Amino acid sequence: MFGGVNAPANSPHLRKSGSRPVVYDLDEHEVENGIEEGLLHPVEADDSKGGTPVSAAAMMPSPILLWRFKVLLFFIWGFICCKVGWDSVMRMSADKRDLFLYEAFLYFNPLLLAALMVWLWGINLWFFAQGGVNYAKIFDLDQSHLTHREIWKCATWMTIIVPTSMTAYIYLYSHGEVSYAASQPVLLYTAAVMVLIFPFDIFYFSSRYFFLRTLWRIVFPLQAISFTDFFLADILTSMAKVFSDLERSVCRMVHRQVATIAWLEADSVCGSHSVAIPLVLVLPYLFRLNQCLRQYKDTGEKTTLLNALKYSTAMPVIFLSALKYHVFTERWTNFYRPLWLLAGVVNSSYSFYWDVNQDWDLSGFTRIFKFNKPHLFSHMLHGRRWVYFWVIGSNLVLRCTWTYKLSAHLRHNYLTVFFIAALEIFRRFQWIFFRVENEWNKMNSKSHSHLLVNEISNDEEKLLHSINYSV
Repeated sequence: MFGGVNAPANSPHLRKSGSRPVVYDLDEHEVENGIEEGLLHPVEADDSKGGTPVSAAAMMPSPILLWRFKVLLFFIWGFICCKVGWDSVMRMSADKRDLFLYEAFLYFNPLLLAALMVWLWGINLWFFAQGGVNYAKIFDLDQSHLTHREIWKCATWMTIIVPTSMTAYIYLYSHGEVSYAASQPVLLYTAAVMVLIFPFDIFYFSSRYFFLRTLWRIVFPLQAISFTDFFLADILTSMAKVFSDLERSVCRMVHRQVATIAWLEADSVCGSHSVAIPLVLVLPYLFRLNQCLRQYKDTGEKTTLLNALKYSTAMPVIFLSALKYHVFTERWTNFYRPLWLLAGVVNSSYSFYWDVNQDWDLSGFTRIFKFNKPHLFSHMLHGRRWVYFWVIGSNLVLRCTWTYKLSAHLRHNYLTVFFIAALEIFRRFQWIFFRVENEWNKMNSKSHSHLLVNEISNDEEKLLHSINYSV
């Protein structure tokens, strides 16, 4: 997602995927004469062969025309998928239709949300590149890191493959090919895992390795926590719903419940009452909590303990919600539900405060109201006051939906939950801008302070040298 690990300058990992090294096996005389003549007199060589000189650029279509053609193909593909999917759904009986769509949505919506996150991450990188932010330095990336264009290329393929597989699943099931339909999500998930862990130097190998290594460091924080480690871990907390649905999807694949109604039973191991749902939901917060404790061990800063407390407030929301399926209704309504609401308010309020005051360093909004003196904020990336008001207000509203997203007992309306999960990813997309801005400002401030210290030291040395010389 971010880029690649550090590698030697002559490493093949520094080449973009699909590129080939160019080797010249020419002696010095050929280099001086042959190549130079070939570069300076290409037209003469073509004329000697009797052909008409045609430049390679003239034979290629213009980039704008090629882009429009790709967009046209994309819309044609989208129309075909929608048409086939709609006709297939309409073939089903009304009582069976909603149940089938609920199940189909479970298998494919996690990867759709992941594709959305990749698209938005590409926009983040594009914005940083336009604003002159050295994000490669912030995330400690090497020269082979993926640019926003390559990120968008990956997102495009995800956007094409996942809906195509979903359309095939709906079409095959509606036409009675249940076994073939059941194989679609299995093949899709298997292909996704294989692409991610493929051990050969193709398809951005160094970037995939960097991503997997960072995940390993998140799960097992056995070393000092870097900015990239907790940055990706924070993104994973916004995708807790994705991991929960992935767990239920894989569970049904393993127990051969895809394209069946066996999972409808309340005591089913893959049903909506499963204890695995809250356990998977809480995992990203546990990982982030462990990172904060590790940071406290390494640095001794008490702020990291307060940050750990923030992530611990999400756990009561998750587990109190899951209790609805394991206690009597009256007990849930009179006792556990008020506790769940209180836990949700505490978690949303604490998280919102931490976003504004710590992650973004807006410190009681004082930086916003000082925009009347813009020269004081020339280092800021977003120079319009309304941008900060928008992101703070929307962050507060979307933080309040956090409780809904983390609550297993509110997940029956799959379209509503998908929409709220997408909004949470959008909130994280906004959060990234201001979190990276804050880190970039800190790095520049440290560099500026270091330069001042060096200048003062040099001036003192010159002064002492002049005094000694005078004496």
